[in-house]
Amino acid sequence: SLSYLLFVLTAFFAGLKNFLLTPPKEQITFHSPKGLQCISPLIQTVEETPLPIPAKIKGHVPKWLNGNLLRNGPGKFEFGEEKFNHWFDGMALLHQFQLENGTVTYRSKFLQSSSYLTNSQHNRIVVSEFGTLAMPDPCKSVFERFMSRFEMPQPSDNASVNYVVYKGDYYVSNENIFMYKVDPETLETKEKVDWSKFIAVNGATAHPHYESDGTTYNMGNSYGKHGSRYNIIQVPPQKSNCNDTLEGAKVLCSIAPMDKMRPSYYHSFGMSENYIIFIEQPIKLNLLQIITSKLRGKAISEGISWEPQYNTCFHVVNKHTGEVLPGQWYSKPFATFHQINAFEDNGCVVLDLCCQDDGTTLATYKLQNLRRSGEGLDQIYDSISRAFPRRFVLPLNVNSDTPVGKNLNPLSYTLARAVKDADGKVWCTHENLHPEGFEKVGGLEFPQINYSRYNGRRYRYFYGCGFRHLVGDSLIKVDVETKNFKIWQEDGSYPSEPVFVPVPNATAEDSGVILSVVVSPTENQSAFLLVLDAETFRELGRAEVAVQMPYGFHGIFTSH
Repeated sequence: SLSYLLFVLTAFFAGLKNFLLTPPKEQITFHSPKGLQCISPLIQTVEETPLPIPAKIKGHVPKWLNGNLLRNGPGKFEFGEEKFNHWFDGMALLHQFQLENGTVTYRSKFLQSSSYLTNSQHNRIVVSEFGTLAMPDPCKSVFERFMSRFEMPQPSDNASVNYVVYKGDYYVSNENIFMYKVDPETLETKEKVDWSKFIAVNGATAHPHYESDGTTYNMGNSYGKHGSRYNIIQVPPQKSNCNDTLEGAKVLCSIAPMDKMRPSYYHSFGMSENYIIFIEQPIKLNLLQIITSKLRGKAISEGISWEPQYNTCFHVVNKHTGEVLPGQWYSKPFATFHQINAFEDNGCVVLDLCCQDDGTTLATYKLQNLRRSGEGLDQIYDSISRAFPRRFVLPLNVNSDTPVGKNLNPLSYTLARAVKDADGKVWCTHENLHPEGFEKVGGLEFPQINYSRYNGRRYRYFYGCGFRHLVGDSLIKVDVETKNFKIWQEDGSYPSEPVFVPVPNATAEDSGVILSVVVSPTENQSAFLLVLDAETFRELGRAEVAVQMPYGFHGIFTSH
């Protein structure tokens, strides 16, 4: 049946990432450096380092900093003679920097997913990924290869995006229906977990939110004969027995897309003290094209498009009751992949996001583009839209008596606007959370905050990567009150997403350190774990390891 076909295929296809069909014909571009360094060595297959090796410390690593920095990202881009097409297709390589009493060791292991093991066994790409369609077995006859297009595709379980935590256990996650439980001390691949065995969803994001008691919230799509739904997921903090995984998970509420056969893609969502905030953006998933992609000989990535004729819509859900608030909040079209923070104040939700005015730019993240050099690399970089931090204010108490045409933002500390139209919709205009000239650092992505103390609360500082290249080439600290920023950068070095670790019993918001893994395409230059003082943004020390590492995606720090 169509319902069954949708379920099976989208279990694979739900692992969609922020990527679009074709670059736009026209782009708003900013002044950018010329003669960009070739970063091809950062997007190449590497060997794993399964046994811990000691790092060489320069400066010092605080002795109170004890635990594991866990990172995830692609580390293998071909099997035999067959190569993946897109950065997001690479097989998950798990990294661990273990910090103890001022010392650091490093290890890495490939996730032993079914996709990795099957591809390895056949020494070719057997399982299709986001941007790569697996070719039929060359040992089959012409007829058998033709008929294989009509077979159900083997779903990918390449969980290469992030580490997430449910009920105290650590998992690696993509955006599809499968996760893998892993041992954070050894990086051993353990249990494979299927979301659909617990709730009616076809996947979940790799960016859940956490309450202080361990309750976890996430979002995932579901697909059926009547189209698609966006679902808010809640996972309880406690296990009923030692073998528990997602038992007790439930769907708090379901939201209907504007177009059920063309739902929006999303990579993350916002959470305040009482609300989940979902951003329905005009990056559209064409379900018909995705379902028929194998039959048509296309990668599933070609079923995604930027459609700016649609505005961006905000949905607000009471996370205690599952009630979808009746308000209608809209803005001009923008794309967002990572939210910074959200909090409530004076009857409003304040939502901070990294935003792009053009949602087509990540089409450039094909491997052939990332591996360019010279003028060709400069042209790719100049074609993409930058992401910038922005603030929106969503007034919650809007009704028929609310005046039309008046700015409904009562907050004196932000210039964001929210104006009700005659049709009842509230149109939101953002405030920039950065000073003029910020485009010189390439915008900002991979935002992080002092999460354990300030997520869902009014805050002052966030941290991220500056992008004067196709990957992050600097670390930035932004003060949202003054809009001043501090920056760390080093020529030829490419730092990962910053992770904030607070000093034990700290009272100041920025009392802690920033951890980032810094890699370089320069031959014989060691990768290193960088430790910055989060307050001053000055380097405290670095832990160098003579290992080739690819540029990765996301990670977390777990304290001992």
